[in-house]
Amino acid sequence: MKKSILLALLFTFTAFIYAQDDIEKVKSTVSKSEIEAHIYFLASDELKGRQTATPENKIAAQYLGNMLRSYGVKPIPQTNSYLQPVELNKTTGVTHASLKVGGSNFEQIFTLNKVNTKYNGKAVFLNHGLEEDYKNVDVKGKYVICIIGTKDEKAIRASFSKAQEKSALAKAKGALGIIEICNVDDNTQARLAHYMNGDGMSVSNVNDSKKDEFVHLWVNDKNEGIVDVFSKQKESEISLTVEGISEKTVYSQNVVGVVEGTDPKLKNEYIIYSAHYDHVGIGKPVENDSIYNGARDNAVGTVTVLSAAENIAKYPTKRSALFILFTGEEKGLLGSKWYVEHPIIPLNQMVYCFNSDNGGYNDTSLATIIGLGRTTAEKDIINSVSQFGLKAIDDPAPEQGLFDRSDNVNFAAKGIPAPTFSMGFSAFDEQITKYYHQVTDNPNTLDYDYLFKFFQSYVLACRSIANNPDTPFWVEGDKYYEAGKKLYKK
Repeated sequence: MKKSILLALLFTFTAFIYAQDDIEKVKSTVSKSEIEAHIYFLASDELKGRQTATPENKIAAQYLGNMLRSYGVKPIPQTNSYLQPVELNKTTGVTHASLKVGGSNFEQIFTLNKVNTKYNGKAVFLNHGLEEDYKNVDVKGKYVICIIGTKDEKAIRASFSKAQEKSALAKAKGALGIIEICNVDDNTQARLAHYMNGDGMSVSNVNDSKKDEFVHLWVNDKNEGIVDVFSKQKESEISLTVEGISEKTVYSQNVVGVVEGTDPKLKNEYIIYSAHYDHVGIGKPVENDSIYNGARDNAVGTVTVLSAAENIAKYPTKRSALFILFTGEEKGLLGSKWYVEHPIIPLNQMVYCFNSDNGGYNDTSLATIIGLGRTTAEKDIINSVSQFGLKAIDDPAPEQGLFDRSDNVNFAAKGIPAPTFSMGFSAFDEQITKYYHQVTDNPNTLDYDYLFKFFQSYVLACRSIANNPDTPFWVEGDKYYEAGKKLYKK
């Protein structure tokens, strides 16, 4: 009995010594002035918002690769380069779109799937376009028209989440396309037009050259003219035109580096430290400023990972480290989509993905970790954050679906535990939206005293997870638990 107590005390004391040693290692490499310098460069006007596949995006990538080199992080083994090419399809925006129903024309149209079309024929109204609405209705060779969202939820974000399901259902039933009706104000209309009708990108599938020609649109029916037509009859003639869309192949790049672990066994397990370095580029001017610099989103996250790279390269952890800075997140998580299909090291050796992404912050006493309680590394993160005077909390705004809106989700879908480390916010409120995807998100608006603590917290959490003798995993019952069991053959 006495022997077991002594062993437990010895283990606790040893763990304490290791923790203190790691804290000192973090303090020795994380520098507030270096954090500030990196962010001011990445979010400078000269990089024009780092939009994917632009020269400025590549300059940012080269800068990041050179920083990894300067730290002693090793390049991609097969190529001896820090840049992983990412092949993308770039689709130009719509030049003209119109819909005629019942003698009225509608031109506030938003393209979910960018396809040119000219159609004159029948359309069938199906309420919300869900499975129960298709009962005893033949839509083959026709268009489906329905209301966005569901009977109980018509909010724009929720409607986006439901749109893919509706599209797949209509396609399976033999429809030529689906048109969803919304009723939005001018500000929302302008935002939808900007994000849905402008240039788009997708990951190139070199094994499948066949383009998806299924049409999926939203149309703004402000005066409910379409609804009125179909309230009198479930089927009607429509005329639809979408023009000006073209497609070409473009290239961007992920930035990738490796540090081998020190433990003879655990070095075969890798922790991914990731962030996206792209932003939305140049957009609509606001008070003569058209550059969306993206300091919070996501120069901060990018530099957080650089800080981890500098530290772990100098003081390697037991597990190996894989640093990935993604392109194309703002275009639909494209860099991470490409990476999980083209990994430089087998995915089943990746035991954790510790992503860093930000929209903003409104509480400098917090670090907000999206998915904190979903993995067994929760205590490592909470304890690490507390060492620098911050409190770790889980997602305070689940209605935003943030876990599924950053690069971590592509790794989670493969089964890899993957939370996202974010600056402190207790609600997705005006203090967040003031900067999120706005021209106001500039380096001089950040609190660097807070960021110093935030960065130290992240780096210590990285070390704690990478040195923990227990391999992290999903909490049982999580959405991705079974995918993880399959990946790791548990």
